[in-house]
Amino acid sequence: MASKNARRKKWNSDLGKIASKSAILQKKSGIIKKKYYKFFLHKSRVVNSSYNIIGDHEAQEAEGGEVDLHQFYNDCKKNPGHIQFIPVEKFTLKHLPEGLQDPCLYKLIKASADMTVRVSVTMTSPDRPQFWAGTTQPYPFCNLKNEPQLRTGSGRIWNVNKMKDGEVQDGYYHSSYTKCWCQKCQDSDCPSNVWWEFSVHTACHVVFDVTEASHTKLRLFFDSDASPLVIVDKFEFLYSSKDYDICALNCVTCDKALGEKLMKIYKCHLDIWEEILFNPSYSRDKHKMAFIVSHPHGCPKQISIGQWKDKILIHDRTKFTYSTTTCPGSSGATVHCVGYSGTAWRSEFVHSGTKSGLNYSGVGQVFSKSK
Repeated sequence: MASKNARRKKWNSDLGKIASKSAILQKKSGIIKKKYYKFFLHKSRVVNSSYNIIGDHEAQEAEGGEVDLHQFYNDCKKNPGHIQFIPVEKFTLKHLPEGLQDPCLYKLIKASADMTVRVSVTMTSPDRPQFWAGTTQPYPFCNLKNEPQLRTGSGRIWNVNKMKDGEVQDGYYHSSYTKCWCQKCQDSDCPSNVWWEFSVHTACHVVFDVTEASHTKLRLFFDSDASPLVIVDKFEFLYSSKDYDICALNCVTCDKALGEKLMKIYKCHLDIWEEILFNPSYSRDKHKMAFIVSHPHGCPKQISIGQWKDKILIHDRTKFTYSTTTCPGSSGATVHCVGYSGTAWRSEFVHSGTKSGLNYSGVGQVFSKSK
């Protein structure tokens, strides 16, 4: 227990350093003028196209809206029958590969599933580029600028914080607000002084910029068609990088039941992730296990398990290829390469696309195990 507390104390200290560095850089540049600064923004550098992989994106387009999604699922040509996907509610220890049927790993996947969200966007920004950087490959949805057509992807919650009067009560970061800023509170004369903020990672080609973020909705806990409708639709656009294919949103709720549930799930994930990270039996390069929780075709979330194949270094970051099954609607889902999955409080590896029978992630940072 002592070593666990020491490691968590170090992580909290590292987070504080990142936040402080972010504040200094942003104050100097004049980018953002707020009381608190929460994120070390990614430096978006053009990726050398000879190292990059550009295939087909896997956002689900739905010109007819939500009513078409189940039909896309039934008519899927990439994975007819979706036999390699496991519905979250049916996932058991026996679905894990032989030699990795461990309760801790099972709990990690279930916790990751709890934090997975469906991302729905109903507007395409006029500022989307025509091509991927350094190529003549069309950028996703560049032909739909200003069009209100639905597309769906996936994302994952991280960094849950409870706020009161602008001060953090539980979590790591302060808020730039002193009252809840959800839509209900903005329309009220008595906004709540207690609220929760949490972040969501998805792919940049799913939510490109602030214009698209303002037309985005998240559906949480969409485990089956019978799941209750839990929607979050108020965000701050934090950052995106089209070169790394990553986007981050800051979300808000003052719903006490929802906020407490998210905090409980997030803390559970932190504890389990720590057990996996420092367990020598989960070798990075021996098992090469990679799992994804996503919303194929915008339908209820599913788990897929496979292996990562290639680890491609791009500058000081990494891109993975993997056999783990995906479908349209999986774009933006977190790719968990066990032993390489970023950090406990966030994961930058999101599903980006598919090419020549292999799937590939966006570009992210690998977390180094402490000695």
